[in-house]
Amino acid sequence: MKNPFRFFLMALAAQALFSCSSSTTQSSQKDSISVNTTAGRDTSQVNKEKQPASAQEILSRKQVPILCYHRIREIQMPSKSSMGYEVTLAQFKAQMKVLADSGYHSITPNQYYDYLVYGSALPEKPVMITYDDTREEHYTIAKPEMEKYGFKGVFYIMTISINRPNYMSKEQIKQLSDDGHIVASHSWDHKRVDRLQGNDWMEQFDKPKKQLEEITGKPIEYFAYPFGIWSQDAIPEIKKRGYKMSYILSTKRDSLEPLHTARRMIVSPEWTPQGMVRVMKSTFR
Repeated sequence: MKNPFRFFLMALAAQALFSCSSSTTQSSQKDSISVNTTAGRDTSQVNKEKQPASAQEILSRKQVPILCYHRIREIQMPSKSSMGYEVTLAQFKAQMKVLADSGYHSITPNQYYDYLVYGSALPEKPVMITYDDTREEHYTIAKPEMEKYGFKGVFYIMTISINRPNYMSKEQIKQLSDDGHIVASHSWDHKRVDRLQGNDWMEQFDKPKKQLEEITGKPIEYFAYPFGIWSQDAIPEIKKRGYKMSYILSTKRDSLEPLHTARRMIVSPEWTPQGMVRVMKSTFR
């Protein structure tokens, strides 16, 4: 008959070895973006049971590259009129292709929020692709070009422009949302938030949110500051209106409010596609 005590000791040794191996693996992944191995799984209930991260913990997480587009034109306009806020159609197509060829996967603001606040996993090489100001070419050009590569975009809508010539219609905005892209707010008429007062908060935040929710049938939870300009006084007003995150441009994040000073970068018409990828890597660390 085999010695039962010896068998017990062997089992304990095997368990200790497995535990040590698991601990080492978790430690080695601590400082990098976790790769999502549960794509498509609803993690909202799991996240509700987790403790939200502190501002310091959020700031310690590796940033995700976030691209910001405004105009996409057939040809390059003179530099003085474009102000560096536009790319040509050929440039945009090359940029989407280089992202796909380089192995990037687009993410939504919901995914980014869950990653920052709850440590949820993201796809390998994540990137967020965003558009400001409701331009019609975002629907007619950007949407189909992104979808060729399985990318989803985030469209920050300035609601005063809806249904105007050269801007998106309600129907186009609804279709963006229905097709899995994210519709978000960019204010009513692009006023700087550091100059708002009184009824301006309702006009620039409440009304656009309600209008976009009526169009899409979905919550509007994300905001991009006009001109990328933010202020400490604006953040409490934004929070109490139900916005989970707010996006600036490439200035420094606030140490106390990193969720409402999330960084983006405007894509320069001067960059080659490969140059854009290099800037993404150096800017978002």
